[in-house]
Amino acid sequence: MADESLVCPSCGSTHPADERFCRECGMPLVHADRTGLDEPVSAARERARKIKPQFTEGELVRVARAQHQAEAEFVQSLLIEEGIPSMVRRSAGFDVPDMLAAGPRDILVPSSGVMAAREVLLQAEILDPVPASTGPVQNPARLLVGLLAFVALVGVIAWVGTEILG
Repeated sequence: MADESLVCPSCGSTHPADERFCRECGMPLVHADRTGLDEPVSAARERARKIKPQFTEGELVRVARAQHQAEAEFVQSLLIEEGIPSMVRRSAGFDVPDMLAAGPRDILVPSSGVMAAREVLLQAEILDPVPASTGPVQNPARLLVGLLAFVALVGVIAWVGTEILG
């Protein structure tokens, strides 16, 4: 090779041949003659350049739910601007074959990017600051009041039953 210098495909900074990662952004370096800097960059390649490697590891985890495809793509664009890769999947149990863009979608990110994704979505006010509870009762005090009311009702019914029979 005539030119042994390395170039960052993300930011374009040059580096000596003995380095492997960009000092500026951490991306793996490529040989200067293989960068294809003269070629136009496709939209998919431009998106891939934005992805930060530290957010690409682990299994996919759901971080948000969108009401339809357009909203899901909006959330994806917010995440990719922060370097977080994501995937959209149709939510389970919803099938509308006549309207392919309709229906809820799950936004999934690799487990290493979950916290960063949640921060981005909180700043964009897409997620609630307090996560919703998984059960029907959200407050333990409310559960206690309901339980005491049930016990009182059973006691009143038992007392009325003994008065009528006795």
